[in-house]
Amino acid sequence: MALLDIKIYGESVLRKKSEPIPAVTPELAALAQDMLETMYDAGGCGLAAPQIGKDIRLVVIDAAKPDEEEPAPHIMFNPEWGPEPDAVDVIHEEGCLSIPDIWCDVMRKDKVWVRYTDETGAQQEQHNCTDMLGRCIQHECDHLEGKLFIDKMSTTDRSLNQSKLRDMAKKHKKA
Repeated sequence: MALLDIKIYGESVLRKKSEPIPAVTPELAALAQDMLETMYDAGGCGLAAPQIGKDIRLVVIDAAKPDEEEPAPHIMFNPEWGPEPDAVDVIHEEGCLSIPDIWCDVMRKDKVWVRYTDETGAQQEQHNCTDMLGRCIQHECDHLEGKLFIDKMSTTDRSLNQSKLRDMAKKHKKA
């Protein structure tokens, strides 16, 4: 396993829509394991392939509380999600490994379903994903569409973080 380089706000791969994965290969399964190791090392709970410079539809998530719960990693190829019928909007603070040192309130659904292919190539579907898992699914799947949590921040949070974001984008702007 290897630690991967996490792309930072300003790098164009973070704004690209990711390509579907036609089949899970041993190389892609190994990449997912490297992504998990990178995510754990960085102290995150989710990581999407664009964040490591790959424009493919792959996310890894572990919403277990460190030092309180056993790890519960999820590897999702080509994930699709939607709100459960009784879902409501809730606001919660979010951050992102690709946008270090910025935290702000983001509105998301409180309960979602997700459908994906796992690392063995099997189709999976989970319902009633709530709390951190539900939030991570939405956040990481946004990455696959080239969307970032800062796109959902309030006008006030945007004003408060504007100079940090501008400096970060300028420092990390790459074609």
